Amino acid sequence: MTARYTLHGFFMSGPAYKVGLMLTLCGEAFDYVSVNLREGQHKTPEFLALNRYGQVPALVDTSNGRSLCQSGAILDYLADKTGQFGGATLDDRLRAREWLFWGWDKLDAPIYRLRAWKRGFRQFDEAQVAMYEAERKAALDMLEKWFEAGHVWLAGDQPTIADIDLFGVVVFADESGDDLTAYPAIRGWMDRFSALPHFAPPSTLLPPESRKAV
Repeated sequence: MTARYTLHGFFMSGPAYKVGLMLTLCGEAFDYVSVNLREGQHKTPEFLALNRYGQVPALVDTSNGRSLCQSGAILDYLADKTGQFGGATLDDRLRAREWLFWGWDKLDAPIYRLRAWKRGFRQFDEAQVAMYEAERKAALDMLEKWFEAGHVWLAGDQPTIADIDLFGVVVFADESGDDLTAYPAIRGWMDRFSALPHFAPPSTLLPPESRKAV
């Protein structure tokens, strides 16, 4: 039986991990197509037909042929289609999306870019590195204060797409040069999140090669 969803991604992509994590947490088996960014497969006409921005992830809903791009938009779509992680109330849904946009603006770039720099994929001068380190600290400080205030999740009493999205960034903080020692409340949230049914870490969720749903 063909899986409803096909995820096109790259095993090192944080945004692709977010989408794979959402599908897994929802109990949705998915086909996975590995897009080799190093060989430029994300710039081919075939892939650009799925994702006009030439980026991963791209998600195809085989039930209706719809192709989606941008991880936040995909998470929102999947919350609507699966009825999961969207937020229990209107206030929860709004708060979740606020965190989603905040993460894109303040958290994703410094962690992802410092991670790429640490791995030698990007080159920055000392001033740029210092800027991203300061931005990372400011974002993590904000997140730490939220959980220090007694909040268990980012929006409401249950995990939402906001938790999935931000976890898919913070989980790579150590690879960006921050082991989160100074953020016990964030680490507590990550422990709670990792205990959710069907959770899978980046190392096992997205392999280097394509695979069919299992």
